[in-house]
Amino acid sequence: MQKLSMDELQRTDVESFKKQQKTPIAIVLDNVRSMHNVGSAFRTADGFAIEKIYLCGITGTPPHREIEKTALGATQSVTWQYAKDTNEVIDQLRSEGYTIVAIEQAENSVMLHEFQPDSSKKYALVFGNEVNGVDEDVMKKIDTCIEIPQYGTKHSLNVSVAIGIILWDFIQKRNLN
Repeated sequence: MQKLSMDELQRTDVESFKKQQKTPIAIVLDNVRSMHNVGSAFRTADGFAIEKIYLCGITGTPPHREIEKTALGATQSVTWQYAKDTNEVIDQLRSEGYTIVAIEQAENSVMLHEFQPDSSKKYALVFGNEVNGVDEDVMKKIDTCIEIPQYGTKHSLNVSVAIGIILWDFIQKRNLN
């Protein structure tokens, strides 16, 4: 077996990517402190053609060397916006018809394998701070909460890993509807 070359992958260019139809998902990063995690979110959002990333609170913004190190140019292809207050972003997205979903370990959370996204809806997926998770005030505004089942000794996954797992799952389930 031989790996495919860059030419064989036939990836779209940035301008064509910006014009193509996007997956109706917005990522909301609520006070994500690591620039590498932010960059990884951009790269994953590009890979799944996500509509937009909202960078909230202390979350770093491009251009930044540490973000670019993991984003590998995805900050140029993925639409993004900074907002100081995550709650204001949640209110805006709700008014635009998004279903607000926190990715968090919480009372009454739905396990990821049990959650079935509705292919007719738009989703805003809220990912929280690496230590404190999604802010409690934001949790009061969500429509539902999804939890990724875990079986080891650690109590959480890295936020960039969680973003990849959740987006892949959403895309797979939406495409099966």
